[in-house]
Amino acid sequence: MKHGKKYTESAKLIEPGRAYETADAMAIVCKGATAKFDETVEVHVRLGVDGRHADQQVRGAVILPNGTGKNVRVLVFCKEDKYEAAKAAGAEYVGGMDMVEKITKENWFDFDVVIASPDMMGVVGRLGKILGPRGLMPNPKAGTVAPDVAKAITEAKAGKIEYRLDKTNIIHCPIGKVSFGAEKLSENFETLLEAIVKAKPAAAKGTYLKSCAVASTMGIGVPVATQKYGV
Repeated sequence: MKHGKKYTESAKLIEPGRAYETADAMAIVCKGATAKFDETVEVHVRLGVDGRHADQQVRGAVILPNGTGKNVRVLVFCKEDKYEAAKAAGAEYVGGMDMVEKITKENWFDFDVVIASPDMMGVVGRLGKILGPRGLMPNPKAGTVAPDVAKAITEAKAGKIEYRLDKTNIIHCPIGKVSFGAEKLSENFETLLEAIVKAKPAAAKGTYLKSCAVASTMGIGVPVATQKYGV
């Protein structure tokens, strides 16, 4: 695969075979991000688990101390008596069956997070085949099925992100923007990694954190050392 000149220049910042300490890795990512827009920084963590087994699934949510740098649009499913509270907490869209119909009939997806009160899951369940593949289905583990929808909205707006295994046992998560700088990105990274370590399944055997890399939207992946986590 042929890479562009900027990518090739960024690659020179990395020493082959070396895994960098968190702060150094973030500094390299920021230095190597040369796009004309504020690139998103993503973490990719390969875990020593087999996600095909239910007892080795890794999934959860964590609030990043410095947020994600993204304006999160929230859709809430709740009963009418909670509509005003949800709107006051910052939800862009609030509803019930009317929202189900808008999504199914109009193919409408102008939202980033879906939150539902438990008593609405019977309604939201009809959207499982649509929201599920997009990673938008409300889930108690991610804190998006919650009795206190206002609190869930506040957390989503504050930078709460969900982490979950993909089919290749890798977790992909955004931790902010290049404009955050190395220090804030490092803080977000540490918070995410600590949450993933705490979520280690009891059934996981051998090395848990197999490898970890961080990269900006258009930049090269920088390997990050994870030995200090002891897993």
